[in-house]
Amino acid sequence: MSHILESDITLEMGILMYPVLLITFVVLMWTISSATRYYIKFILFSVLSLIAATSCIPIMLVKPRDSKNALMPALFCRYIASLLGLSYTVEGHENIIKGSGCVILINHQSALDLIILAYLWPIMDNCTVVSKKEVLYLQPFGSAAWLWGTLFINRSDNKDSRTKVSKTEQAIRNYKARILMFPEGTRNLKKKLVPFKKGAFHLALDAGCPIQPVCVSRYTFLGKNRFDNGHVHIQILPAISTKNHTKEDLPKLIDECYKTMSEHVELISTMKSS
Repeated sequence: MSHILESDITLEMGILMYPVLLITFVVLMWTISSATRYYIKFILFSVLSLIAATSCIPIMLVKPRDSKNALMPALFCRYIASLLGLSYTVEGHENIIKGSGCVILINHQSALDLIILAYLWPIMDNCTVVSKKEVLYLQPFGSAAWLWGTLFINRSDNKDSRTKVSKTEQAIRNYKARILMFPEGTRNLKKKLVPFKKGAFHLALDAGCPIQPVCVSRYTFLGKNRFDNGHVHIQILPAISTKNHTKEDLPKLIDECYKTMSEHVELISTMKSS
């Protein structure tokens, strides 16, 4: 009988030792391996962001397609940023466009830019984003994105794209919507901004609305298999008017925005966290 009890105790201790050893191994690897921290942090970011976005779906159903539906997920996302060792400073509140819809331009660096949106959403009314239609089918995230007003465009269908762009223009003019866009069109961790694509500028001209540049400091905490703690500066710049601009002025408008944002990204990237 005693042998059976001893065997059971040994088995139980063995079972308990596995998670202890696993946790010890993960903590050890976290301490000595930059790559381990990189993957664990991105896995945490992905999983927790999905939970933050979708856990509020029942509440969002009360008022679907309302931009305010994203406020609670945005709050959770800011807590996630703190968990990952990231802190943020937002400056230039006085430059936020009032009484008008606009196109907001943000330099694009990483999937972590989702946190930038989480900081902008509460301080700018009627925000929304334009996304490719494929995101809608990434359930349950697609449903959450639809519920907070994301505008989905089928890029392979020119007729559908034109219709959605026309509706976006109407949303800017009639409902003072703020369309957040990444003019580079691709993630870019390099020091120099990628040349801007024309889509955001065509939208601003067609809607007759101003452009609100928002610059984000370089993610120096992020690199190849490296995800350190860090501080990010977000700078909201004064609006750039499109009044009296025509399609012929498009290259000049793009150049003005690119130059302004490039200079400010460089400037705030050299700032120290306070």
